[in-house]
Amino acid sequence: MSPSRRALIKSAAVSGFLAGAGAFAGCSRKDAPKPSATAEKAAKKEAAPTSLDASIIANAERLNGLSFTDQERAMMIEGLEGALEILAKIRAVELGNHEPPALVFDPKLPRAKVRSQKNVLMLGGNYAAPPPKSEADIAYASVAEQRAWLRSKAITSAALTEAYLKRIARFDKKLNAFVLVTADLAREQAAAADKEIFEGRDRGPLHGIPYALKDLADTAGIATTWGAEPYRDRVPEKDARIVRKLREAGAVLLGKAACGAIAYGDGWFGGVTKNPWNPAEGSSGSSAGSAAAVAAGLCSFAIGTETLGSIISPSERCGTVGLRPTFGRVSRAGLMSLCWSLDKAGPICRRVEDAAIVLSEINGYDADDPGAARVGFAYDGAADLSSLTVGYVPAWFEKGDDADRRALDTLKGLGATLKEFPWPALDFDALEQIVVVEAAAAFSDLTLSNRDDALSWQAPEAWPNTWRQARFFPAVDYVQIDRLRRRVMQAMADAFQGFDALVGPHYAGGALLATNATGHPQLALRAGFATTPNRDLFDDTSEATGADTHRTPRGISIWGNLFGEGAIIRLGRALEDAFGVAAERPPGFEN
Repeated sequence: MSPSRRALIKSAAVSGFLAGAGAFAGCSRKDAPKPSATAEKAAKKEAAPTSLDASIIANAERLNGLSFTDQERAMMIEGLEGALEILAKIRAVELGNHEPPALVFDPKLPRAKVRSQKNVLMLGGNYAAPPPKSEADIAYASVAEQRAWLRSKAITSAALTEAYLKRIARFDKKLNAFVLVTADLAREQAAAADKEIFEGRDRGPLHGIPYALKDLADTAGIATTWGAEPYRDRVPEKDARIVRKLREAGAVLLGKAACGAIAYGDGWFGGVTKNPWNPAEGSSGSSAGSAAAVAAGLCSFAIGTETLGSIISPSERCGTVGLRPTFGRVSRAGLMSLCWSLDKAGPICRRVEDAAIVLSEINGYDADDPGAARVGFAYDGAADLSSLTVGYVPAWFEKGDDADRRALDTLKGLGATLKEFPWPALDFDALEQIVVVEAAAAFSDLTLSNRDDALSWQAPEAWPNTWRQARFFPAVDYVQIDRLRRRVMQAMADAFQGFDALVGPHYAGGALLATNATGHPQLALRAGFATTPNRDLFDDTSEATGADTHRTPRGISIWGNLFGEGAIIRLGRALEDAFGVAAERPPGFEN
């Protein structure tokens, strides 16, 4: 298979941050000695020097891969002492997580045109069949099917909500997918939805549909913990914009889905969220609970977020459909900020066309999000695929496995025009630093106050260590990375000329990193299954014991043009129908 997310995340976390110095190369070694907690605290609390001399500057040069003369060092001392005063002033300013930088990322290049879209949702599937008798079959049904049954009054939102609440009570002990369940609120919202539907008031395709919300989104009066020990008692006063939109759409909130602590991994203060297909391993992250709950039939759909793989990765592990929308399409106001120029929110579902339904309700401009875009969302599920030109990179599939190649063969028979895609020949690795540095800024208070010690995960690749390392990354070189990002944006725009979509393995060719940085949308869907041993967060199987293996999902990704989600969802639905594996349920959670 193509290079995995394991290499991507670990290289972002522990590779030498400082060019030429190799200062932190030893941090990735498993046998490296670990300083005691007392020594770490003492080192962190040591006061900054009140005066500088040439030897201090010379040592700092080694951290930054630089070399100056004694005369140059002497000339710098006065200015650097002034810089320390500026550092002291800025660190004295309390900046909340909700306060973004003045610079705002825009995925649209100058002079680039984005096709205007009217808000249109036309489903391509046939959802006229009557509901099944089994409560589990109804719970596992698609949002589109449940929507049709609610409109025909064949089922009620109250009954559907109770079915999910019972399944959560029955199965969540095995999965650890929910931080908390809002049972009373869910029953209240379901009853209100039933009343409105009975009276003929239709709020839209999510009216009466129960969902789970990643615990990064603020909910007024309901704990929003970010999965992290320092925030486990945090109760916001206002709802996030996405929560307000879903409430206005008549959706029913079942509870807050677990997420990796501060949007990293599948471990949170309540434990590790498990993969329903193999509860001996985690569900990946950081939208861990959202993907696990959808896969196990504990909700109709869920909301996830992604900065660098947090929708795509758990969707691969749990076999769900994950849609990472174009940067700016969905408001992030009221969501925890990890990386302002990369954070995105999107749906996690069991069926591809459900992603179109959810996106149609959460899409839209929001003045409270500086990065929000004014673009409508149009989806026509009945449109012919012959109008689409789909790209692929042959090397990605040559390096992939049988499941990847079967997916490409399936695509060839769907009627779209298939052409080789000119993937940019660029090194994207430096773009990883955007996540590390922005996250270190977003949670600077934890580092400077030593409250990062409260986080249970303290490995070299965990947030506390990477945030400390980020303090030594040169600001000048960070600007250079931003300039490289613009070059990548232009290269990606050029490559997508004449293409509606690109298909490939999720992590092939650095595409996950590159398209997150450029803001392009990505859709992950189940393509088949593989036999795998127990895996850790980074897909490492070296710690697996015994001969136990499990049948686990395998997926494929489709990338689209900026704001081109309609085309990739259309293609994804056709692939989903051709694969014929979307309806399979994880063993032990079928009924």
